[in-house]
Formats: sequence, structure tokens, C-alpha cells
Amino acid sequence: MGEPPTPPAGLTRFNALAESAATAALHEACASSAWGSKLLSRRPYATAEALFAASDAAMAELGAEDLAEAMAGHPPIGRPKPGDPTSSREQRGMAGASEELKTEMLELNLAYQDKFGHVFLICATGRTGEQMRDAVKERIGNSPEQEREIVRAELGKINRIRLTRLLEDETA
Repeated sequence: MGEPPTPPAGLTRFNALAESAATAALHEACASSAWGSKLLSRRPYATAEALFAASDAAMAELGAEDLAEAMAGHPPIGRPKPGDPTSSREQRGMAGASEELKTEMLELNLAYQDKFGHVFLICATGRTGEQMRDAVKERIGNSPEQEREIVRAELGKINRIRLTRLLEDETA
């Protein structure tokens, strides 16, 4: 048998980061410290897919408090954090939305937050403002239990996108 394949350069960089730098990089991807700790404890990763699988497994294990911590790192749809290129990029679909749609999203976000106690969370990458509006309208009728599992799945998608970007970042 031959040597195992060499990990991609971004993954090699991530595997080699000092623990504090790796913790900070993972926190940028997901605000859950439990998720980040689980990923750190499994370094080094041989492949990006192994990192993604560890991310998915860690997300599946998060309890309610850990999910709340993860959600706290996400601004409401239509209101990305000022100076945060990640949330602005991810929410690009709302950037060109009409004032009417932005106002509607604000009202829906508030109604959702009143019902569930946290921001409406969706993997916004590649979605239009209308698609996000339709999703919040559909999901506001869910039970808290249904919504918690949908949020867990959406966070998993966001984490994969952000981990991919981390592995592609030449400065990481």
C-alpha cells in the first residue's frame, strides 16, 4: 500500500495552527464552544471530508444551550453585522431587496424571535430575499422541537460553507 494522500494545503495549515489560533478560526465558523472543542480534539484531519464529518457529528451532539450559543453568533436575516464580511456575503440575497421586503423580513424576524426566543436561522448563501421570506413564513408554524432540528441542520450547512472557506483562506 502507498502513502496516504497529502492533505490539501488549507487543511495542512489548519492542522498546524496553534490551539488558540485554531480555536479562534473555528469560532469564526461557529460560535458554539462545544462544537469548536470537539473539532479541535480530533485534529489532525487527513481530508476535508473528515473535518466536515467531524463538524456534522459535533453539531448532532449539541444540546439546547450549545445550539443557543451557536445561534447567538448569527445576526438576523436582512441585518448583517456592520463590518462583518462573512454575514454580509452570506446574506447577499437581501442586499438588493426592496424596502418593502426588508420591512417584511424585519417584522417576520421579530415574530419568529418572539415565538422561538432566537433569531431565524437559515443557510442564506445562494438564497434570494424572497426565498428567505418564504422560509420564515413556512417555519414560523413549526413546533419548537421541529424548529430546533431544522436550525441544527441549517447550522450544519453554514458550518460546512465556512469550514470550506477557512480551508481556502491563504491567511488562516
